[in-house]
Amino acid sequence: MLTKKLSKFNKSICSAVLIGCSAITSLTAQALGYPEKEELKFGFIKLTDMAPIAIAYEKGFFEDEGLYVTIEAQANWKVLLDGVIDGRLDGAHMLAGQPIAASIGYGTSAEIITPFSMDLNGNGITVSNEIWKQMKVNIPKQADGKPVHPIKADALKPVVEKYADQGKPFNMGMVFPVSTHNYELRYWLAAGGIHPGYYAPHKGDTSGQLDAEVLLSVTPPPQMPATLEAGTIYGYCVGEPWNQQAVFKGIGVPVVIDYEIWKDNPEKVFGISKTFAEKYPNTTIRLTRALIRAAKWLDENNNANRPEAVKILSQSNYVGADYDVIANSMTGTFEYEKGDKRAVPDFNVFFRYNATYPYYSDAIWYLTQMRRWGQIHEDKPDSWYKDVAEQVYRPDIYKKAAKSLIDDKLMTKEDFVTVFDEDGYRNPQTHFIDGIVYDGTKPNEYINKFSIGLKSGTTL
Repeated sequence: MLTKKLSKFNKSICSAVLIGCSAITSLTAQALGYPEKEELKFGFIKLTDMAPIAIAYEKGFFEDEGLYVTIEAQANWKVLLDGVIDGRLDGAHMLAGQPIAASIGYGTSAEIITPFSMDLNGNGITVSNEIWKQMKVNIPKQADGKPVHPIKADALKPVVEKYADQGKPFNMGMVFPVSTHNYELRYWLAAGGIHPGYYAPHKGDTSGQLDAEVLLSVTPPPQMPATLEAGTIYGYCVGEPWNQQAVFKGIGVPVVIDYEIWKDNPEKVFGISKTFAEKYPNTTIRLTRALIRAAKWLDENNNANRPEAVKILSQSNYVGADYDVIANSMTGTFEYEKGDKRAVPDFNVFFRYNATYPYYSDAIWYLTQMRRWGQIHEDKPDSWYKDVAEQVYRPDIYKKAAKSLIDDKLMTKEDFVTVFDEDGYRNPQTHFIDGIVYDGTKPNEYINKFSIGLKSGTTL
C-alpha cells in the first residue's frame, strides 16, 4: 500500500493558504474549487496498464491537486469493483466493461461512471508450448522462417477439432466475464470459425460455455502463467506483463496481440461511483487532471519516459514483475516465440490518439459484445445503447479537466488534438482482424454482421 500526505509544493505555501491542511494556488482554487475530499484510496490490479495511477502518484500530480492518495493492489476484479461500490475505494483502475455491466445490472447492479480512459491496446493471447507446436504447422512463414503475423485462430481450429475428436475439452483462460480480454479472445476465436460459447443469464447459466467449442473460464491475471504451466488451461488472454512472463519462463508463446485483433482498441478505465462524482465534483475534476498529466508523461517524447516508468512498475507494490519482463512490451517491442521480438511501438498507448478521452462508441462496442454472446439476452434498440453509454462514459468531466489544464498552462490545446470537437463517437473503425467495420452509431447493424453470435431477433 502506498500513501502520501503533503506535497513539497503544498508545504511551501501552506502558511499562505490553508484549507483542511491542504493548499492549492489561489488562481487554480478560484477556477476549479478546492477538493471536497482530499484523502483518497484508489485500487488497482497488478498490470502494466495501471501505470497512469502509479505515475500520477510518483510524480506528484495528485498532490499538485491537493489530493493525498493511498494506492492499494486488489486481489481480483470483483473485489476491486465491490470496493468502489461499497465506498472502501474512492476509485479504481477498472476493466472497461465493469462500469458498463454494473450500470445495466449484469453481475452487479451499481451506478459507476468513468471520466477517463486509461489506455489503448496492451493485451495478448498466449498458448502453451504444446498447443503452439500443433498450431505452428498451420501458419504461413516469412522468408526468414518466422511466422507471418497476425496469426489468426484459423491455425488453432484444427487443434481444437482434434481435441474434440478425442473427447478432450479445450480450456482457455480470461480475466473476467466482462473484461476486454474475454471479448477479445471470443472475437479472435469466432473470427477463426471457433465458437467460444454463449451466456444465458435469464436461464441461470452464467458460465459462458453454452454451445462452446472452447471453454473459457476466469483466472486472475498474475496467476495465468502458473495455471498454464499446470496444464489447467491451454491458453489465455491477459494484459502485460503476463504474456511476456510466459516467454521468459519458457512455458508458452503469445500468438496474437490485441493491437492485431483491433488496432488501438480501448482497454481500461478509471471508475468512480456516480455518487462520488456528484458529491465531490471538484475532487473528480482534480483526479482526472492528475491522470491526464500522468498519461501524457508516459507517452511524451516518443515514449522517452518508459524506462523510468518500467522501473517504477517493477516495484512489488505495483506490478512486481522483473524489469526486463515489463520492458519487453512497455518500451515498444513485443516478443512472441522466444527470440522473435518485433517492434510494436503502440503496444501500450496512454495518451496518443485521444487515448484518455472516454468515447461513447467505445462503451457501445462492449455492449455489442455483451449482446453478441448472450450477456444481454434480448434485442435492444440503437437508442438504448446510446443512452447506456452516456450514463457511464463522461466526456463532459474530461473536457472540463482538459480545459482547466490548458488554462493553468500545464498543458496546451495541441495536446488534446480534436478533443474539444468530439461528439463522443469515433469515425467508423476498420482495423479488425476479420475486416468487419465498426460504427458506434449503428450497434444493431454491427451485431448482425457476424457469422457467429446472436443477432437481431435471436435469443437462447
